[in-house]
Amino acid sequence: MAISETTIERMHALAAQYPKSRSALLPMLHLVQSEQGEVTPEGIAMCAEVLGLSPAEVTGVSTFYTMYKRKPVGKHHIGVCTNTLCALLGGDAVYDALSERLGVGHNEPTPDGGFSLERIECQAACTHAPVMTVDWEFMDDVTPSSAVDVVDRLERGERVESTRGPAIRDFQATEFSLAFPDDGLASEGNSVDDKMLAGLRYAKEHNMAAPTFGQES
Repeated sequence: MAISETTIERMHALAAQYPKSRSALLPMLHLVQSEQGEVTPEGIAMCAEVLGLSPAEVTGVSTFYTMYKRKPVGKHHIGVCTNTLCALLGGDAVYDALSERLGVGHNEPTPDGGFSLERIECQAACTHAPVMTVDWEFMDDVTPSSAVDVVDRLERGERVESTRGPAIRDFQATEFSLAFPDDGLASEGNSVDDKMLAGLRYAKEHNMAAPTFGQES
């Protein structure tokens, strides 16, 4: 699948943003996924050409990070955290319910290409465990039934609000935002809530502060 001229121009724009152009590789791989739904051999070759790297170097990066996919992803990517805390609080049950609903397993797309399901080692949102993401947007404090309901609503084409951030779009749209974050959506939705601020609030109420660098205990 050939990379479009528009995407190639955007690759050069990304490369120009960094003192060392190779630093643009991570957002550039997201850009490839935003057009092709995966990191294709053609995408790898073009990243290498624009950045002056070997295809092997680009391949090494694209296979190291799990957010880069080497096979097609569904319109919506569902990621369920099954690391220790989320698993203890129901993450495995959430994953099992979604796997049964979608009829797919780990890193598999549904036959109609509507969804992909993935076990995630950590979503960095333990405060709201168990947590899942839809196209990398957070859905906090989920249950098996609420997770399946999200899939049902997306399948019907309904608007679904993420817990913290903008409304769900689709995998490729989010990938474009990861390549070019200035998408005007940063102010949408709630970025933080009472649960996440509990520790800070307690520290302020009790005049607690972290020691400064070099301060003796």
